[in-house]
Amino acid sequence: MRQIEKLFDWLDKGTCNFLAVDVIKNELKNAGFKELKQADKWEIERNGKYFMTKNDSAIFAFVVGREPIEKAGFRIISAHSDSPCFKIKPNAEIYGDGGVVSLNVEKYGGGILYTWFDRPLSISGRVLIKGEDALHPVTKLVDLRKPVATIPHLAIHFNRGVNEGNPLSVQKDMKPVIGYFSKEDIMAIHQHGGFVRKMVADDLNINPEEIIEYELCLYPFEKATQVGADSEYFQSARIDDLSMAFAGLEAMLCECDMPSDPTRVLAVFDNEETGSGTKQGAASPVLRDIMERLILLTSGDKEGIYRAIANSFMISADDAHAWHPNYNEKYDPTNHPVIGGGPVVKINANCKYMTDGVGAAVFRSLCAEAGVNCQYFVNHSDVAGGSTLGNISSAQFDMPGVDMGNAIWAMHSARETAGVSDHLDAVKVFCKFFEGK
Repeated sequence: MRQIEKLFDWLDKGTCNFLAVDVIKNELKNAGFKELKQADKWEIERNGKYFMTKNDSAIFAFVVGREPIEKAGFRIISAHSDSPCFKIKPNAEIYGDGGVVSLNVEKYGGGILYTWFDRPLSISGRVLIKGEDALHPVTKLVDLRKPVATIPHLAIHFNRGVNEGNPLSVQKDMKPVIGYFSKEDIMAIHQHGGFVRKMVADDLNINPEEIIEYELCLYPFEKATQVGADSEYFQSARIDDLSMAFAGLEAMLCECDMPSDPTRVLAVFDNEETGSGTKQGAASPVLRDIMERLILLTSGDKEGIYRAIANSFMISADDAHAWHPNYNEKYDPTNHPVIGGGPVVKINANCKYMTDGVGAAVFRSLCAEAGVNCQYFVNHSDVAGGSTLGNISSAQFDMPGVDMGNAIWAMHSARETAGVSDHLDAVKVFCKFFEGK
């Protein structure tokens, strides 16, 4: 069960997109991967292990294969670092009666709002301080790692119909409270940029005035844990999609020192929950640029990217919806995956996923070789589904691939539920994929 303990440690440390990428970055460094900067000149060697970050919130790790890339291609596992949450706005403090201070927040992604009530919440993200010049601010990651806020529910006595439907306004209902303060404290802290800046500055041991800007979010201050009569489930925030990102990381770490003909890639994008349309998202050319650069540096073949794409395969790994025993009517009658049933191939007739017959066949064969079960998710025919990384990436390169994930409950809740055996099985399949024979 060491892999589950490691997963829990990574989930607890990866409290936002920036911290999740930092976890992956540190693990890669410990495994001998060399960091490359996009703006620098690269020197690449066969069998070399490298990674590059983008915006501190996306990371791309790769092990250069023995064979020319245009011949052996890439084997890519993609996932994303972001999860639905609440972002803290600039000038966030809202002052109320008796000295209570709340925070002005904005919803990021499509979270289940009411699951955030009455939980201990902390703050993590990044701050930007002065660098060598205006165009090069310095980034500092921050995680307060203590509960500093809560979003209190309105008592049922003031909303008797709360259990019969409760429309929520993010601006009105979801303001987190950080505490009560005296007028003197409020005036003094306000002069130095406010309570958010003070808390973050104190944690970083800097002055609040040094912070030029921040990108901060709230996260549930509750650790990942196993649940169920036989501990067969686990619960955590951010299972979607850090469980898949960390399964890909586990496979990369297991296989990176083994010889491989193809070039193996772990691509963890950001902003999938908001459509991937950023410079660090799957709709950007960042991964294709890396692929082209590697081919030019290893072979000098300007046309090599086209042959490489034809010889490559992508596993787009993003969690799937598990069959819910209380809502059978919401699911397709014959294609509803269950927790504990193994990795899930995601199929959509309207091409919301990149999966086609070839991609599904490849993944099913990988599962068979790895000795794990494989399931399908298809939407109920009267329910529109979402999309994910795979088909968005296809706008950048016409690579064959499959959209898959593990089956989870309460996707986009503040705390989701997944299967222990499913995580272990996903790692097995990813390792088989990265074997590269």
